[in-house]
Amino acid sequence: MGDEAAPQNGFCRQHVAVLDRGAKSWELRRSPLPEARGTAGVSSNLLVLGPGRALVEEGGAEPEAQRSWFTRDGGRTWHEVDTRTSGTAPVIPAGAVLATDCAQPAGARVDDCARERLVVVSPEDGRRRALAQGPPLGARPRPAQVAEPDGSWWVSGTDPVSGRAAVAVSRDQGRSWVMSRLPSPTTEPGWFTAVAVGLGVVYAAEMGELKGGDPVKNPMRALHRSRDGGRTWERMWTTGPVAEPRTLLGIPVPGPGGRVLIGTEDREYVSVDGGRSFRPSGEGTAFTRRTPAGLLRHNAGCLYGISVDGERWAEFALGCEGESF
Repeated sequence: MGDEAAPQNGFCRQHVAVLDRGAKSWELRRSPLPEARGTAGVSSNLLVLGPGRALVEEGGAEPEAQRSWFTRDGGRTWHEVDTRTSGTAPVIPAGAVLATDCAQPAGARVDDCARERLVVVSPEDGRRRALAQGPPLGARPRPAQVAEPDGSWWVSGTDPVSGRAAVAVSRDQGRSWVMSRLPSPTTEPGWFTAVAVGLGVVYAAEMGELKGGDPVKNPMRALHRSRDGGRTWERMWTTGPVAEPRTLLGIPVPGPGGRVLIGTEDREYVSVDGGRSFRPSGEGTAFTRRTPAGLLRHNAGCLYGISVDGERWAEFALGCEGESF
């Protein structure tokens, strides 16, 4: 048995990277997560809730093992908050994050949950509150964590009538929702749909198992496009057994005109006709997600990029050891 106080492989100390308003570079500050043995797995999540405000979540197999810490001063101090959902939020306030928890039975683990609901993570105190009005999207709604640049909030799930893939959008901070069914290539339930809003266009990448061809991670069944804010959709790309892209990391990246980027497991693909056809872009793969500051992409190393238009990227490095850029 190794020495618990001084394990041979040392401890893994967690940090958060903070870019203060007006600062020229990022600063590493101590995370509230406890130190872990060097080879121990760490399950954690960081939710940014507005300027200087964030929530760090520590995962666990059991609900009682989950913990959260909130900061309102840019990570200089943290205090633990209750992870349980309590109360109701009539709207999604500015800076909030949209998530889910188990509604039936309350507090159950994901594997034991019969029905999930939308919850709002508050930028005021880091607490979770059930959203008063959610869209009718089956038992497993999947929300985008933050709003799109036009202020819209998107949730994916299934059409309660047909059981096929569907999305819903709110343009009044979650007070009401408009649902639309996607022209899916299959009637079988998928995993979820990743939505991204560009200038005058919305893309929806339908994720789920593929038929034919070699099995892949993060499979993308189809890519849909809407040019009327999500009221109607056209299926632009249907994934087959061979033709790429067959996978998607994060969300589609909309650009000007008909440009859209798809980051797959091994490379990036670009379309200039709205997703009807793709070719390799010549860039390596990256995971892209929406943040309040813009689109954020991250490769397998320590390089990041941020963009407001999906075409021009400002790159920066975080967590690099012994490397210079």
